[in-house]
Amino acid sequence: MRTKLHPQSDTDGLLTQIGELSESTDMPVYAVGGFVRDCLLNHPVDEIDFVVIGDGPQFASNACKAMKGHGWVVYKKFGTASFMVDNFRLEFVTARKEIYQADSRNPEVLSTDLAEDLSRRDFTVNTMAMHLDTKHFGLIIDPFKGKKDIKKKLIRTPLDPVQTFSEDPLRIMRAARFASQLQFEIHPDALQAMQMERERLKIVSQERITAELLKILSHPRPSIGLRILQKTQVFEIIFPEISALVGIEQRDTYHHKDVFEHTMKVLDNVAAVSDNLLLRFSALVHDIGKPRVKRFVDDIGWTFHGHEVTGVRMLKPIAQKLKLSNEYQKYSREMTRLHMRPIQLIGEDVTDSAIRRLIVDSGDKLEDLMTLCRADITSGNPNRVKRHLTNFDYVAKRIEEVEEKDRMRAFQSPVRGDEIMKAMEIQPGPYVGIFKRRIEEAILEGIIPNEHDAAFNFLHQIKEDVLSE
Repeated sequence: MRTKLHPQSDTDGLLTQIGELSESTDMPVYAVGGFVRDCLLNHPVDEIDFVVIGDGPQFASNACKAMKGHGWVVYKKFGTASFMVDNFRLEFVTARKEIYQADSRNPEVLSTDLAEDLSRRDFTVNTMAMHLDTKHFGLIIDPFKGKKDIKKKLIRTPLDPVQTFSEDPLRIMRAARFASQLQFEIHPDALQAMQMERERLKIVSQERITAELLKILSHPRPSIGLRILQKTQVFEIIFPEISALVGIEQRDTYHHKDVFEHTMKVLDNVAAVSDNLLLRFSALVHDIGKPRVKRFVDDIGWTFHGHEVTGVRMLKPIAQKLKLSNEYQKYSREMTRLHMRPIQLIGEDVTDSAIRRLIVDSGDKLEDLMTLCRADITSGNPNRVKRHLTNFDYVAKRIEEVEEKDRMRAFQSPVRGDEIMKAMEIQPGPYVGIFKRRIEEAILEGIIPNEHDAAFNFLHQIKEDVLSE
């Protein structure tokens, strides 16, 4: 029995217009891939992919004019073009297949027909097409039983998986991404082929690999996709520092928990409360220094002293290798450097000064830091988790009290440089910075309040001491 798809009402008009233009130009066009899949899953869509049997960019140009589209983008070399209509991006591609040569970092793109276009796609759930012509509108073309695999929640390749991943090794990353996005299982044959062909990822540009990794991190449970990359040993190729987190060691009666599994729990905890990709990436790498500093100490057990410092040193070359932006590098290094600080403040004797220093050091990232640290509380013992969270709530309350008392979030010396020079009768130079730092230290230590008049009076008190140094 042939399945007829009933598109969502907000896309029905767009599809009808494309179908009418297809018939008037005698150029067959089909809605394909993710759009058909997501409609069957009743997932919202904001983009529609079309395959054109003919010149994709030329058809797209005609459609853009007829539909008064905007945001026109074209890549003639790859036979693709896209534009926006309302809030939808419509992307058109000439029926094609992509093949990586043995030593190429870019795929070779060849024109073909619909049947081969669908067969050369990555997974069966993405190999379905929908008729747009008036007579057959809505009928699904499903040569590889993608609809059945959707019901089974299964990621499977349309052709032999070794061939599929060898021809386009980026599909290895995409398999993990779709498993994470859709929360589907990957067919055992495909998992085996992913592991077999993982070395082929070395010919794919780093930018494309990192883009897929970040997409995995964007999903509700990133650990699904990341565990697949670990299981298939893909991390050994694309991110060996994550692969190094795997494993449990035991000596005497002491053992340390698998840092990789702990990291997955932390990441999912963060993802449950924050869509911030910078924070999610930081959750992935916050313990990355542990394998390099782990030590066994008699009568104490396993220790990881200084792992945050080591992690910070590791992250600059890692971010450069992954071709991440400076924002990712700076943010993740700061989160890694500070992620142990809040938990170290647990205890009734913690001083306002220690709280102030954390507030100042974390700046506008304090809320994100607290989210990461709360997510970092993991254990198989619910009572232990509850106890640690209660302690952490105490730290959060103390931070709130000190913030309210001192207004420290945007902390800086309330006496500015020009005022210091005038009052101290000095010229621009190192003494200005010394005075400012002394004022800031006095505020942090609670010697003076964070107020202008108190800081100005303190400035005069330390004048002779500073100028005589």
